[in-house]
Amino acid sequence: MATIPAAASAGTWFGHPRQLARLFSTEMWERFGFYGMRALLVLYLTKHFVFGDKVGGGMYGAYMSMVYLTPFIGGILADRFLGSKRAVKFGALVMAVGYFVLCFGGENAQPTATYDGITHNVTIEPVDGKEARFVADHGSRLRIKGNDDGSVALLSPDGTTARTVAKADFVADAVRSPMYITIMLLALSAIVVGNGFFKPNISTMVGGLYAPGDRRRDAGFTIFYMGINLGSLGSQILCPFLAVAFGWWAGFGLAAVGMLVAFMLIQFDGGKLDGHGEAPASANARDRSALIYLASLAAIVVPWLLFSNTLTAVPAAAGGGIGAYLLALPVLGKALFVTFIVAVPGILIWSYRAGSKQEFQMMVAAMVLIVFNVTFFTLFEQAGSSLTLFADRNTDLSIFGLFSISAGQTQFFNAIFIVILAPIFAAMWAALARRGMEPGIPVKFGLALVGVGAGFLFLVWGTHFADAGYKVAIWWLAGLYLIHSMAELCISPVGLSMITKLSIARIVGMMMGVWFLSISVAQYIGGIVAQVASVATVGGEVTNLKVSLDTYAGVFQTIGLISAVIGLFLLALSFPLKRLMHGVD
Repeated sequence: MATIPAAASAGTWFGHPRQLARLFSTEMWERFGFYGMRALLVLYLTKHFVFGDKVGGGMYGAYMSMVYLTPFIGGILADRFLGSKRAVKFGALVMAVGYFVLCFGGENAQPTATYDGITHNVTIEPVDGKEARFVADHGSRLRIKGNDDGSVALLSPDGTTARTVAKADFVADAVRSPMYITIMLLALSAIVVGNGFFKPNISTMVGGLYAPGDRRRDAGFTIFYMGINLGSLGSQILCPFLAVAFGWWAGFGLAAVGMLVAFMLIQFDGGKLDGHGEAPASANARDRSALIYLASLAAIVVPWLLFSNTLTAVPAAAGGGIGAYLLALPVLGKALFVTFIVAVPGILIWSYRAGSKQEFQMMVAAMVLIVFNVTFFTLFEQAGSSLTLFADRNTDLSIFGLFSISAGQTQFFNAIFIVILAPIFAAMWAALARRGMEPGIPVKFGLALVGVGAGFLFLVWGTHFADAGYKVAIWWLAGLYLIHSMAELCISPVGLSMITKLSIARIVGMMMGVWFLSISVAQYIGGIVAQVASVATVGGEVTNLKVSLDTYAGVFQTIGLISAVIGLFLLALSFPLKRLMHGVD
């Protein structure tokens, strides 16, 4: 922003096109709903429906992957038929309905424990200020406690071990209502479809505010990105608070309100967005919007089927190799990997035939960066899954001993750091650009990958200082989010801007969809990573905090080192990539 003339005209907003203010506000409220719901989702799955970590992590990864998969289709439909503005409005309405439907989740599932061929109901009772799990076994009330080797001890009221059940012989599950599971899956499916229309096209509208070569573009996207985090900051505090204070319905209901506000900002724009994001001229001859809307609503059944398949998929047997693992993936996993593998070379082949040599080389650079983007978001988006569960189980959530926050609220650290750091980074990039020292896009991507790995390694360091209850101070988790936020500012707003600058103009919407497709693949792989970090639970709670701490530390260390190495490799690759970009910064 420091490069903007001091005297902004009446037609600008902080030196940027005035329309950026409305798009900023629209995205802020949409993200308010999205991140408020995300802060609750994995906890909702593991505590309300009492799914185990593997199912909860897999479902979270499936949801997030589909959220980023559908923009590939929404971008194409907007480019060819609807225009970005109508696509954004339709998507906002459908998402609002999805959040509202999530309010109807019914009663908590009844946790159970099966051993010796008998299924016992599990009761949850407070013991010394903490929740404990009990079973009634032959008239005795026994407390469930996990052992370090994975076996389960059943404790008598006097604290002695009544018996020990081997890990393989103890199965924790729950009795769930099929109707409420169906309602939940339909709600998630509606959000998936709505987001496909909203997400790529609001970003495309921002890119359309700037002429080619306008150096305000990166700063504009950084400001826009700050709006995302302003929205998520508020919702990640308020939605979990309402969920704890009043019930899950209240948290999801607030997310729905945020989404409706986003819709109204576009629907009732007072003509401020006239000429921006309009339907292409060829679409006006025969308006297909009503048909597209109806078909999209009918298509909600597709993610619902994919969710259902994810719930019932049987994992591959150990020792079967990578081939057996891939074949055992749910339909969604197979579809994602095939789509990405086909889309990337397919678009490059089209670019080689339809574009100039320079355009093709720029598209190659964009695709290489998109592939590296998968690694970043695989690890960064652990925030909503394994890191939230780590916060719930192995983090002391006390703030200076004055009050405590909930596990879902810990996700606000990322948002508040982005709000603080976004203007600093925007000014920093501008200052470096004036001196001809601003790092290129590939360098920023490499720094982001090194940073996300460093964040995990920082938290692993913190696990060595866990207290006697196997919990780390919340500031170690906050430190991870600080490092991840700096890494995020090196890739996310820069990545959106990169797509609009390197893409061939007539397919920029589709390329924005490919960008989100890469994040979709990353989200799915992220769900797999979260499953690797899964810990045995009973009634939604771990039975041995030492085992969970050691599990998280081991997984976080591995992925942190892998990310740092990949980031260093990209930094070395940045020099040939820069030549392919033909001066694009």
